[in-house]
Amino acid sequence: MIGRVTSQTIARSTLANLQSNLSSVSKLQAQLSSGKKVTKASDDPVHSAQLMSLRGEQTRNSQYERNVQDSNSWLNTIDSALQTASSSLRRVRDLVIQGGNTSLPKIAKDALATEIRELKDGLLKTANTTYLGRSVFAGTSITDAFSGADAVDGLGNPAPYMWSGNDDGHVLRAVADTAEVRVDSNGRNVFGEGADSLFALLDEIATTLESGGNPADLLDRIDAFSTDIRAELASVGARQRTVENAATQLSDAGLNLTTQVSGIEDIDLAQVILQLQSQHVAYQASLGAASKALTPSLMEFLR
Repeated sequence: MIGRVTSQTIARSTLANLQSNLSSVSKLQAQLSSGKKVTKASDDPVHSAQLMSLRGEQTRNSQYERNVQDSNSWLNTIDSALQTASSSLRRVRDLVIQGGNTSLPKIAKDALATEIRELKDGLLKTANTTYLGRSVFAGTSITDAFSGADAVDGLGNPAPYMWSGNDDGHVLRAVADTAEVRVDSNGRNVFGEGADSLFALLDEIATTLESGGNPADLLDRIDAFSTDIRAELASVGARQRTVENAATQLSDAGLNLTTQVSGIEDIDLAQVILQLQSQHVAYQASLGAASKALTPSLMEFLR
């Protein structure tokens, strides 16, 4: 049995087809103008879920890249400070050797002592080097790494050159899901502390020179501090290599993630243009068919 087809049925079917074609044209135009195949979850639920996961990985990767940049800044600051300290200590050693000359007059030894005290002040500033307001030689402490020569403790007792850090308070930066890098340096291991500090040693050398004595006996202690500084420089260099390797890996991962996102999200421009042109032809054809299929007007009927 053949179903009855009315003019109203034809009109509804024709309008539905027109709307479907127009919707396709609109979707293709939106893709062409935005350059994206997926702009909302309803466009493609499966690919939308993949994009959300990939964008989460991109966000995490970007945070690790920021951590790497911050790590590099910390470690470069420490490296520069240690290089300065090493250079100053070499100068101190030369002055001590000069001061060991028993034929030097007192005025010359006083001049050597003055320069050594100036070098000590410079080394103390170097030991209190900061990055973004944080001391790089005091771990998680927010104060200067070392107190000055005139510092006192809570009871008013002299406490010169005391270290404010904590041996267990390390500044760490995550550079991967399972990798952290220490970006601070233990100032006590490099410069000592209190009476056993490099600064106290330089005061002792200056005092010895001012009293006309021979400071050459203190060369071994100077060399020991030089060794500590070189050891810390090696440690910083090793950590910088770790950070550089992490930076390379993160850069590669970022490029790979961008490629994956683009493969899912971005349109094939040539293909979309071709589809849009084809869809326009189909829409125009459907308009022509609709004009013949819909019920004629009264004027057309009379004609």
